[in-house]
Amino acid sequence: MRRILYALPLLFAAPVAAQTPDAVGQGIEQQMPELMELYRYLHQNPELSFQETETAAHLAGMAREMGFEVTEGVGGTGVVAVMENGPGPVLLMRADMDALPVREQTGLPFASEVVATTDEGIESPVMHACGHDTHMSAWVGAARQLAEMRDQWSGTLVAILQPAEERGAGARMMLEDGLYERFPKPDYAIAFHDSASAPAGTIGVVSGWAMANVDSVDITVHGVGGHGAYPHTTRDPIVLGSRIVGALQTLVSREVDPQQPAVVTVGAFNAGTKHNIISDEATMLLTVRSYTDEVREQLLSGIERIARAEGMVAGLPEDRWPTVTRRDEYTPAVFNTPELTGRLEQLFTARFGEDRVLAGEPVMGGEDFSRYWRADRDNIQSVLFWVGGVPQDRWEAAEAGEMDLPSLHSPFWAPDAEAVISTASEALVVAALDILRPGQAASD
Repeated sequence: MRRILYALPLLFAAPVAAQTPDAVGQGIEQQMPELMELYRYLHQNPELSFQETETAAHLAGMAREMGFEVTEGVGGTGVVAVMENGPGPVLLMRADMDALPVREQTGLPFASEVVATTDEGIESPVMHACGHDTHMSAWVGAARQLAEMRDQWSGTLVAILQPAEERGAGARMMLEDGLYERFPKPDYAIAFHDSASAPAGTIGVVSGWAMANVDSVDITVHGVGGHGAYPHTTRDPIVLGSRIVGALQTLVSREVDPQQPAVVTVGAFNAGTKHNIISDEATMLLTVRSYTDEVREQLLSGIERIARAEGMVAGLPEDRWPTVTRRDEYTPAVFNTPELTGRLEQLFTARFGEDRVLAGEPVMGGEDFSRYWRADRDNIQSVLFWVGGVPQDRWEAAEAGEMDLPSLHSPFWAPDAEAVISTASEALVVAALDILRPGQAASD
């Protein structure tokens, strides 16, 4: 089994097979022309985080036509579509809607030409560079198929469309707007993400920690500016900042347990305006990544300690020591609960075959889907799985060393959308049919 992007768990007891699997495949196949038309529409009309109004309205209308009870405006532009279908568990099925401020360079005939203004006031081209257009299309395919197969499952389906995943805010906003109080609270939560690191149509599920805590930290280094010819009369913030950058490397290499993944990256270091001027301030922007809450706090508190200590070493008064600011919004790590992970891994292997279920490792990217589990981690089983999106010819060329593959968020990322949407739709449906099979209790 090739190691691509995902790590698969040990096998669990075999799940009950999904009902009428052939009907699932046939139903998705019949939908594909319409789903691809929807995909192209969504791809050509991307909307930035917090601005997904047209996208939400369009998809909400489709959900109503399927027979869902639909509520719009949850957590901003979020959509909640509920279908109650007898006794049984409650399953939450999520797709995210937002695009990125990226100028598309895929060369697709339906490439985005949308330009929008970010919340920071920056005018930018907009693109679905993370594949959320495939996520929404597969969400529609799965929801419609489940609506048509109501005689094959029992329970409640809560299908949600989430805003602002790229900002790490949408899940929190929906939860704070009463997602678990105003609507049926889930026993299970599932979602998928397309992968730019695996062949199109493959599936992977990581058991346990699957994606990272993501924190953004700003450090403002205060100095005493002056003439570059007389450095002894200044306190150079660039020198002080450089010492901080060096010291930060010891957090991962010497303070965190080597068996615990951690990342501290200084992504930007800005200071000064002219060759012969020592500035009075420098700023650094950091991304900090971890899996466990304990390591996260160890890194964040360590950054503050190192910054302040270096200010003292530089001879600055305490009120001029570097200022460390944690951004309010952070993305908590995704944890795939082992019981449901093992169940779905076996289900997907039986359904799609071993060749399409690839092993790999957890990644240090972030996804706020984690918040739905964290909101009631003792009572919710949750899995975010991957669906490979790299077109087969490009995958083979990359394997042969003939080209490099674009990553998610790249202006060149163009997944094999048909393979992603058909595979993900089918996987979501068979997972839902297994979780919501008649006679299944919420705690099973």
